Amino acid sequence: MSAARRICLGLLARMPHGELTIVERGRTVTVGGGEPRATVRINTARAWSALLHGSRGLAEAYADAWWDAEDPAAVIRVAARNAAVLDAWRRRAAPVRVPAQALRGIRRANSRAHSRRDIAAHYDLGDDLFGLMLDETMMYSAAYFPSPGASLADASRAKLELVCEKLSLRPRDHVLEIGTGWGGFAIHAAATRGCRITTTTISPAQYEHARRRVARAGLEKLVTVVPQDYRDLDGRYDKLVSIEMVEAVGWRSFGAFFAQCSQLLRPDGVMLLQAIVIDDRAYEVEKASTSFIRTHIFPGGSLPSVEVIARCLARHTDLRIADLHELTPHYAETMRRWRANLDRAGDQLHRLGYGARFRRLWRLYLAYCEAGFDEGRVGVVQMLLGKPRWRPSIAAAPVRHIGERARGAADPEQPAKPVGAVGEPLG
Repeated sequence: MSAARRICLGLLARMPHGELTIVERGRTVTVGGGEPRATVRINTARAWSALLHGSRGLAEAYADAWWDAEDPAAVIRVAARNAAVLDAWRRRAAPVRVPAQALRGIRRANSRAHSRRDIAAHYDLGDDLFGLMLDETMMYSAAYFPSPGASLADASRAKLELVCEKLSLRPRDHVLEIGTGWGGFAIHAAATRGCRITTTTISPAQYEHARRRVARAGLEKLVTVVPQDYRDLDGRYDKLVSIEMVEAVGWRSFGAFFAQCSQLLRPDGVMLLQAIVIDDRAYEVEKASTSFIRTHIFPGGSLPSVEVIARCLARHTDLRIADLHELTPHYAETMRRWRANLDRAGDQLHRLGYGARFRRLWRLYLAYCEAGFDEGRVGVVQMLLGKPRWRPSIAAAPVRHIGERARGAADPEQPAKPVGAVGEPLG
């Protein structure tokens, strides 16, 4: 037995939660017991050495098919359930690791040039990839499922409705969106609420795609897409939206991001932030790690925690948290739907030039996130952040919960019919 295999099996045998069945060369070993359960097939002994390098080694070995699993999310769920044990060890090593993290952060400061390169490395991989993985709205963020059987597109529209309702968007509002994506929110808000939207992105591919979609929807008079870094924006806006963009600014820049958002709002303005967040207790050990996601999927990214966001707001802004709504179970389901879409599109992606290693890496990325949301390792929240003179309206729609039916919305590519006042019965 190799030393790496012996070490890995010894560590796995000590995990307090879950059960892992390992199949290798016709032999089966089971470690642990209870839920969750997963089965792994080891295809080459090289996998054991790779597994000693944390999530990065795990992912690279999966991408190279050194190990496999019928359901990789189940494997990650077992790992996530036992993550607290690893975190405790990493916290003990913090006196050695933190100075190195700080040095790496200085070297890798999130400058405008770095930000553009990092965004392009992920979002400019091709509209074909995202078009096959996402739904027709092209929303690349947590959907909101009004019922378990809702389609992914309906759930994406329900999320957009939730954002619009929380902000009580009206035709007289001028809204700033930081992080355009493929234009889904800007088009939906302008079409259904009649408000003006200025939306900004530093992804050349997303900029061009969003402009085309806005033109097809006939919304050029209401929606302006600008290729600009959030740090270079000026003016004052009634309302501000940022949907899963803060994760890209880097942990050293969280305070500057929120300070700029506050500066861009009128004294009676309000902001809707949707953010992927990490457990507060894991933030310090994760913020500058060289994890699989930060290395291969989102270079330069870092997840805040709710506590970190609150601290940044208090230290750098005059914004206050007026509402916090957790959508974590909805993101786990969103990730399952995206992974299923990616699996169904395997042959098409192959023909388009996305190789087997790339597809396996992205399949694991989606499974990795799905399991993280299922196990509470990471979450997603919507925060309503008000300026000092902003006052919530008593007529604002209540927060929906799983199982409630969402208001239907028109095709985002077409101007929508006017909708009734916020707070009407949904349907």
